[in-house]
Amino acid sequence: MLAADQRPPVLRVVQEPRLKICLLGYRSNPYSGGQGIYIKFLSKALVDAGHSVDVISGEPYPELDEGVHLIKLPGLNLFEADNHVTALRPGHLLSYTDFFEWFSMLTGGFPEPYTFGRRLVQYFKRHRPGYDIVHDNQSLCYGTLQLQKMGVPVITTIHHPITSDLRIALQSAETWKLRLLIKRWYTFLNMQKKVVQQLDNLVTVSRASRQDIATDFAIAESKLNIVHNGIDTRVFRPIPAIKPEEFNVMATASADAPLKGLDYLIRAISILADEIPELKLTVLGKLKEDGKTAKLVRQLGLENRIHFYSGLSSQEVAELYAKAICAVVPSIYEGFGLPAGEAMACGVPVISTNGGALPEVVGDAGITVPTRDHLALADAIRTLLADSNLRQTLAARGRTRILELFSWEVAAADMVQLYRDVVSRKVAH
Repeated sequence: MLAADQRPPVLRVVQEPRLKICLLGYRSNPYSGGQGIYIKFLSKALVDAGHSVDVISGEPYPELDEGVHLIKLPGLNLFEADNHVTALRPGHLLSYTDFFEWFSMLTGGFPEPYTFGRRLVQYFKRHRPGYDIVHDNQSLCYGTLQLQKMGVPVITTIHHPITSDLRIALQSAETWKLRLLIKRWYTFLNMQKKVVQQLDNLVTVSRASRQDIATDFAIAESKLNIVHNGIDTRVFRPIPAIKPEEFNVMATASADAPLKGLDYLIRAISILADEIPELKLTVLGKLKEDGKTAKLVRQLGLENRIHFYSGLSSQEVAELYAKAICAVVPSIYEGFGLPAGEAMACGVPVISTNGGALPEVVGDAGITVPTRDHLALADAIRTLLADSNLRQTLAARGRTRILELFSWEVAAADMVQLYRDVVSRKVAH
């Protein structure tokens, strides 16, 4: 007989009429960033629960379950272009949306949430889809506000306030020119702040995010519902056939995003390198050869100790976790903390900072240290590597905590209840 945490979850049968749900993603990369992961797993859990789900997404497109219908809403996808300056085509001059996207990118802006919203409204006006609920995944664009004004039931997830990304990026900037470029990039926040205050239905993923969103966007906390993210516990699971490598520490962190705190972990590894010659760091994230992280790795002489992986499937990521003796989440801020949850689901002991919602996810199932403290990270790694009993205790607690509190089945059921509340209020009016 299978152990309880190895059995497939029992699907919940829809007792009420099934919903026709539309999830929105202005960009939904399935291999980096939490937004593509959120859409992938929430849509699957909703379909598994018996609902009909379409995903409308800009590029890069999400990786979806076969039961989910993808509607592609392509933009210029300038991030993937060899040269976004020369990516404009004559036909784009005939479209205000295309030209705005190109010109904004050319001048250092990030136009995708705005232009996705314009294309979204055009799609709805052209096709008039009859969704019961439209669920926006943090585009917070004028387009979703326009849908709401058109009578479409809209609910929006805000994972965390991007204002925190801006603050941390500005603190990390070394020159006034870089600070100007950062401020230009984040001008889309002006739109988001206006839209948030006018949207009727908002949801976030943690208590920490709710507090910070309310503060930064000047709205009442009571306006924000909480539905925690889920973890795919069927993929992210212990793999007994793979033995952990005794001195292999793992982290999931975007290499050059100051918010993710990878530089503090790298400095911690540098401190430990002399006393633990076999120590190595495995990073799930893409390294830019000319970025600050790569320069720091070279400066500290850690090229042979730190290995970066990107573009992996969920199964390959789970196998990477299985090879780790522990996982470290060095983030300065997390609106939820998927990397911590995935490591815990894999039965890997976790060291986490206290940034944002991470303590809500980790609870008593990991070692928690202050943010921006490489010495504390080094001490925690040293402690965990030296104590096999502690590793086993935290690993077991972590897996149990994720199964009980943070499965996608639970998340989808809670989200559907919110959908029904929104729909019923709409009908009542």
